Amino acid sequence: METEDGGKSMESPLLPNSLRYEVYESRINREEILTEVKKQLKLAGSSGASMATSFASVTGFSLLIGMASALDTFCGQSYGAKQYHKLGIYMQRAMIVLLLVCIPLAGIWANTGTILEFFGQDEEISAEAGKYARFMIPSIFAYALLQCLVRFLQAQNNVRPMMVTSGITTVLHMFTCWILVFKSRLGNKGAALANAISYWINFLLLALYVWLSPSSKETWTGFSREALNDVLKYVRLAIPSAMMIW
Repeated sequence: METEDGGKSMESPLLPNSLRYEVYESRINREEILTEVKKQLKLAGSSGASMATSFASVTGFSLLIGMASALDTFCGQSYGAKQYHKLGIYMQRAMIVLLLVCIPLAGIWANTGTILEFFGQDEEISAEAGKYARFMIPSIFAYALLQCLVRFLQAQNNVRPMMVTSGITTVLHMFTCWILVFKSRLGNKGAALANAISYWINFLLLALYVWLSPSSKETWTGFSREALNDVLKYVRLAIPSAMMIW
């Protein structure tokens, strides 16, 4: 409302109704955009973790399972021939080979985000997958060692220790996830780190069993330089085995 001299009265709004509506609408749009961005970030995080897990399975875990399966042949033959001490030597040899293979695989995992983006994946999801994969790198070394121990025990028809250690690891994994994901607020990175810790726990429990158990006295006689011999012989069998699974 205007006064006689053309000025604004005290009852007049500071902003015209049309302008106030535009400001109100812009605030709503801004809030909607922020809400949508938060949703997309959450979706990118879970999608990135899923994509990183799939990528790690193809480029790492499957390859290691295949290469470790060569132990089924070597350890099975030695156990059948009652050359029990050779089982431990073959296991050490497999551990050396698989740990060496893990080094370039870790480099691939460290660049997961770049690789996925190169193949046309969404930029945000690729970035989240890259973060998740980098925190998974410690797990690949534990997984390689664990697979060797599993094959070593399977060749002796001794599977109960694996069941027990897997059960203990599963229980501890729940607490580890709760601490790293929620209490530490690391989110997906905490989940990846929890997986790595659980693999190491499982490996250490099985290694402790092999070291202390009387049932492994004949098959595990300690570390030996003999494990460094005939490494190429193991590799020649491990590569075709890996290709069959990969």
